[in-house]
Amino acid sequence: MELQPPLIELKEVGVRYRLPRGGVRSIKEYVVLALRGQLRFDDFWALRGVSLNVEHGERLGVIGRNGAGKSTLLQLIARVLTPTLGRVYVRGRVAPLLQLGAGFDAELSGRENVFLNGALLGMRRSHIKERFDAIVDFAELASFIDAPLRTYSTGMAARLGFAVATECDPDILLLDEVLSVGDEAFQAKCVGRLRAFSQRGTTMIVVTHNPQFVLDECTRAIWIHDKRIRSDADPLSVVAAYHAHFAERDEPIERVDEITSSVVQ
Repeated sequence: MELQPPLIELKEVGVRYRLPRGGVRSIKEYVVLALRGQLRFDDFWALRGVSLNVEHGERLGVIGRNGAGKSTLLQLIARVLTPTLGRVYVRGRVAPLLQLGAGFDAELSGRENVFLNGALLGMRRSHIKERFDAIVDFAELASFIDAPLRTYSTGMAARLGFAVATECDPDILLLDEVLSVGDEAFQAKCVGRLRAFSQRGTTMIVVTHNPQFVLDECTRAIWIHDKRIRSDADPLSVVAAYHAHFAERDEPIERVDEITSSVVQ
């Protein structure tokens, strides 16, 4: 029996940005400096030397401090970014939840935005129409669905974005800090929906600052530190290493949720 290749492969990947030295405040200033030959750049590496394989059906949690390169990793897999170095292979349909409600129009109603956002995610209009009531029911927005999106709170718009984005049936689901939408009851609904994806064999990669979610819901975890993968193992080992690293240096970790003492020992 021929072995299937990994669903996702990253081979020695690096992402580099060239930033104008000293800061450029406007396009006009940029053009003037360029014409004078005075424009200088500094290299900024968002990721460097990253190799990673993700198999079918894995639930991979990605943790790390702000600016470590977590979101850049998801953008590479979603094909939003092209690597400066290395190669990225993705085999399957990807649903990226990198920013809930991206593409929403504030002047359109919630109803209109459901169809707009669904189309941007590659869903057929007939499918959106068929699932419309379920989307609205999940988002708990039946009373507001015909109101302009500009009248929604941030949480309401995020709930609608999550409900639309999770109505597709991808091979790979990418989530970047999207599990903090709504109240505790709604967050539980979101987790329940993600578990349903897992039961269908969907591969998930979740960037989160909540280590408890990684421990409860993921089959594997990676810790990205200083633009590289510092640890890649089972969730308990990775979360413990993450906490131990900053405990040794007496440095705070952003938004660390409570975690059992056994994890940090």
